[in-house]
Amino acid sequence: MRCLSCYQLSLVAICKKCKNTILKPSISKREIGGLEVYSFYKYQNISDFITSKYSVVGHRVYKELAKITTKPFIGKFIENIDNPIYIIGIDEHISYGYSNVAILTHSMKTKLSIPLHNALIAQNRVSYAGKSLDFRLENSRDFRYSGKSDIEAILVDDTITTGITLQEAYILLKRYNVDVIFALTLADAR
Repeated sequence: MRCLSCYQLSLVAICKKCKNTILKPSISKREIGGLEVYSFYKYQNISDFITSKYSVVGHRVYKELAKITTKPFIGKFIENIDNPIYIIGIDEHISYGYSNVAILTHSMKTKLSIPLHNALIAQNRVSYAGKSLDFRLENSRDFRYSGKSDIEAILVDDTITTGITLQEAYILLKRYNVDVIFALTLADAR
């Protein structure tokens, strides 16, 4: 196999050199409707890696991205908590044989951080890729939540563009008394 970034021979989808140079996270923060959203990268810096989710190697790329981002993040985060925190992936729908968001949430599993897989699923499967803000507003995701109530949680998605998906999920989770502390995304497309 070759590294998807530098094309050098590698046993994994992204070689160690590229992980330590071009894929070193640089966390940014946005606020969307009262929800703090932290992103590890700017979308334009890792767009080829994000869009790999539409290919057969996507699961390998997302596993490597999770090792660099969400896994170490949650390791540091749980050092400061005493009670369990739940990890809720936004629409862990399976495409191309896997769910890219489920890979990210699964990497965050520890004794104190518990993924609630497939708990927040969109009923509307329309694609937002390349669509306008008006289109996104007119075609809500229509999420259904089947997870626990009265919990603290972190929302996880791969990319934030307008923030409408995260905001819709956040509003729904409030109805179930889920205290969303913040959201994490791999990339911010702003």
